[in-house]
Amino acid sequence: MALILVRGENNSKLLSTISDMEQHGNLTLTSKPKVIDPSFADNLVEGILNSKLKTHSNVAIAFFVKEDTTLSIMQVKKIHPPAHVVVVSDEYGAYSKLEYVLNNADDFNGYHSVKAFNDGMIDYKINKKERHIKNDRLNSYTK
Repeated sequence: MALILVRGENNSKLLSTISDMEQHGNLTLTSKPKVIDPSFADNLVEGILNSKLKTHSNVAIAFFVKEDTTLSIMQVKKIHPPAHVVVVSDEYGAYSKLEYVLNNADDFNGYHSVKAFNDGMIDYKINKKERHIKNDRLNSYTK
């Protein structure tokens, strides 16, 4: 699991960034995004990057994704989100600070997952009844 911190100008850019990460980056959120203090997030990122930031954020959120840190970094590099995305590795001291703050933070309003949660494919061919097939494998019709 990777911890992701997103900083931005407004809530709509944060929502768009999460959506881009789910749809185009194929990342799966395991927790709801939590609201983080923007100045705390800026200080955390300055500590990770070891340099001063050019612009400061107005809003910030953090959340966990199912994928590991390396894969998360590679997937975020492929997309061009409208907000600043930082994948926080557990090697940094900021990881434990951010994890502690997440335990007490409020949920980010307005977020709804883009990915559908269903039982798998629907097979209409069997006795003309709707039947859900659990899609654990690439092709659930072959056994």
